[in-house]
Amino acid sequence: MTERSDRPADQTPDRAFDRAPERASDRGSDQPPGRVPGPGPRGPDQLGPDPLLTGIGPAGAGPVVCDGASADSARGDGASADSARGGGAGHGAAGRGGAPDVAPGLAAGRFRGVDRSVQLHLPATGTRTPWLDPVGARLARAAETIGWQQHRLARVALCWLVEPGHRPLGALVRELGPVEVLRRLYTGAVPGRVSAAAAARLAAGDPVQRALQLAREGERLGCRVVVPEDDEWPVQVEDLVRIGRDADPRADPHTDPPILFWARGGRRIDEAAHRAVAVVGARAATDYGTHVTAELAFGLADRGWTVVSGGAYGVDAAAHRGALAASGLTVAVQACGLDISYPMANAGLLERIGQDGLLLSEWPPGAGAQRHRFLIRNRVIAALCRGTVVVEASARSGTRNTARRARELGRIVLAVPGPITSGMSVGTNLMIRQDEARLVSTAAEVIEEVGRIGDDLAPIPQGARTARDDLDAVSTTVLDAVPLRRAATVEEIAVAAGVSAQQVRRTVPLLSMLGFVEETDGGYRLRPEEKPSGSPGERPSIRG
Repeated sequence: MTERSDRPADQTPDRAFDRAPERASDRGSDQPPGRVPGPGPRGPDQLGPDPLLTGIGPAGAGPVVCDGASADSARGDGASADSARGGGAGHGAAGRGGAPDVAPGLAAGRFRGVDRSVQLHLPATGTRTPWLDPVGARLARAAETIGWQQHRLARVALCWLVEPGHRPLGALVRELGPVEVLRRLYTGAVPGRVSAAAAARLAAGDPVQRALQLAREGERLGCRVVVPEDDEWPVQVEDLVRIGRDADPRADPHTDPPILFWARGGRRIDEAAHRAVAVVGARAATDYGTHVTAELAFGLADRGWTVVSGGAYGVDAAAHRGALAASGLTVAVQACGLDISYPMANAGLLERIGQDGLLLSEWPPGAGAQRHRFLIRNRVIAALCRGTVVVEASARSGTRNTARRARELGRIVLAVPGPITSGMSVGTNLMIRQDEARLVSTAAEVIEEVGRIGDDLAPIPQGARTARDDLDAVSTTVLDAVPLRRAATVEEIAVAAGVSAQQVRRTVPLLSMLGFVEETDGGYRLRPEEKPSGSPGERPSIRG
């Protein structure tokens, strides 16, 4: 991965990702209870403990020391002495019967390879506590094993511990960095909402070991992990911070920017999202909806715009197929791990997108598609794109959630109107009526809204031009007065047209020369192929 030099370093069952927490009865008799169990035996679908992670430091090396605590250890100060005696007094408030600084299992030195003379400085409390830093050393060895930097692997661990978009966690990562946040999750030195969000999975397995498993599985699948420190990170997703300022953290906690992306495909994310439009809508789309969607997506991709959608049935699938038909770029943002084809009927389509376009997800391999994850995912679709086009949506469609996120981000929201008799168009028609979206019907109109002002103007739709369009007002009036089935004299035409007979005598020869009328039986009549109202023009293609 290329690092930026200017930035700091449908329910389907999940597999390893959403496994229920390990019960005490599942552990061996030699495994004591604790907040974070050590790397003991795994289930049949887990990798065994990595031998590189069972030891803390290189063979023959001394204890791993963090934050300059070696001097205190060497002096054998009170904290170390208490630790050596096994009194468990800890340090500071913990020794006086207050809340301990660390998880019980960690304070008692229950990890393999624990050197209890090591002390860790905790920025949250300003104290030194006599226990090993289980993340720092283990994370360093794990990252070295696969050639990653620690902050990247720490983000993978965090994306396994807490559902994406969690605002309290995101704020903490921006303030302290992912490695320090992971350390504090081990010790409990994090805000209660973050601790509560991570508690179940923190008790279910070692996050560092799990992150290493996920990194290897992602590599096997041909996926890459993209983090904010990478050059290809799409900076526009950072606008999601705006939503968090006004949203209720208890009712709507998952609005923060992603902490990473799992990506599969040969395109860079930032380049794919530079000129991108989201095309979303109902899964149970009508024939009208899928036709309009495919035409829109084809027109957008044909003009060099990236089409972003969610890979689902209906409008999403039609949008991806339309873009691929134009040999354009399309991005599918999924609400599950990239090893899962959801829905299964779109497996072939998703595979093609992974080859010719780009697949993105915030969830690691093994994470299944769950209802709440689609709502979390929608904010990313809205944030990646300059505008969101809603083609069909029922009154309570989840698609309107994507449109709402786009409005909250200040993005352009567009909607295609539909038949008033169709339940699948109630949502889009309502959005237009309530000024929540601008009406569009062609790709050119979409580009006019999201493109450069003054440069990407859509042509005004016009009917097919006919010879009648070049006639002056008098000639048009006279032509409309000429009958089709019988001949009429000049005087009869003048009376019917309300003009003088002299004007008729000057006009009918011109109309005859142009092929509109013919002279017969001492009068004039329309030629059989000419219709009084002219031929209606065809509606231009929706590709615009």
